[in-house]
Amino acid sequence: MSEASAPSISLRAVSKRYGTQLALHPSDLEIAEGEFFCLLGPSGCGKTTTLNLIGGFVNPTGGEIYIRDERVDRLPPHRRSANTVFQSYALFPHMNVRANVGFGLKMAKVPSQESAVRIDEALALVGLEEFADRLPGQLSGGQQQRVAVARALVNRPAVLLLDEPLGALDLKLRRRLQVELTQIHRDVGTTFVYVTHDQEEAMSMATRIAVMNLGRIAQIGTPTEIYYRPSSQFVADFIGESNFLDVDAGRASSGVVYLDDGRGVPCTTDGWQGGARATLMVRPESVRIGRPEDAGGSSLRGRVVQTSFLGSQTRVAVRCEGVETPLTVSQFGRERVAALDLTPDREVALWWDSSDALLLSIETTKEE
Repeated sequence: MSEASAPSISLRAVSKRYGTQLALHPSDLEIAEGEFFCLLGPSGCGKTTTLNLIGGFVNPTGGEIYIRDERVDRLPPHRRSANTVFQSYALFPHMNVRANVGFGLKMAKVPSQESAVRIDEALALVGLEEFADRLPGQLSGGQQQRVAVARALVNRPAVLLLDEPLGALDLKLRRRLQVELTQIHRDVGTTFVYVTHDQEEAMSMATRIAVMNLGRIAQIGTPTEIYYRPSSQFVADFIGESNFLDVDAGRASSGVVYLDDGRGVPCTTDGWQGGARATLMVRPESVRIGRPEDAGGSSLRGRVVQTSFLGSQTRVAVRCEGVETPLTVSQFGRERVAALDLTPDREVALWWDSSDALLLSIETTKEE
């Protein structure tokens, strides 16, 4: 976001308390104009509360909310330039698609000729021109969801809020609509704020993600930043799959850190200021597996616990001596897997590039 442009949405020390429960700790957040921004986290983390605060469905306990530089936290939902798409669709069953999409325009007393043009534009945007005269009950779940999106966009809001809109759909349809929503976002350029607990959904759609936990924003970044440079063990564990090892970073030398028993494992420590005790994180796809004689000095020895064929990848669990939890390795390519004997109890070695490992503060992981 350039310094010259005002954010589309700005939260300044916004908090929300329900009785004695603090659902959202005082939080600052800026979302740029035209972003596809995801609020991601487990149930109860505060993501839906944050969305409802922006939309005006709940009032903040403290702080200020701005949409395009206008303070809105004291305004009701209908006076904010934000529309919401819910998981339940909330379509009127007795109205056809055209009437559902145009309902907001009718309430706003938009002239009928302008309304007709805008309804046609919205239906074309979601690819439902041919379904204008059908009732919601005559549509599939995916089509109903697109009607809900068209109805929200026809009013031309500054912000479109989406509360787990694909959660009720099956996996294949959900993935197809993820692509369609991304295309719609590119076409209209409206700021999208999207709530989901599905990390794959967030990674595939968002320009930036806010990972939330226990009513706090744990990290904000692009999908690439959050995946490869998580700020805590919670984020690393929630986004994708990770291996964790407790290490002594204070004895680091030449791209190697040490386990408690003195064995070295690869890890770059440049710029590390988190103290001697740390947690090393390495992604399964970054771990290499081979025969013990093929490994260098900075490697782990272990035995295969389980090998699982998952179509696009083969996942191998390896129990290493002195490591409490089996490490996970992802192997891609049939030739590579076929060349290795990965049957249970087979002795193997694991290693990785030092640049693929990341040190995380133990103190940070405990707080999360």
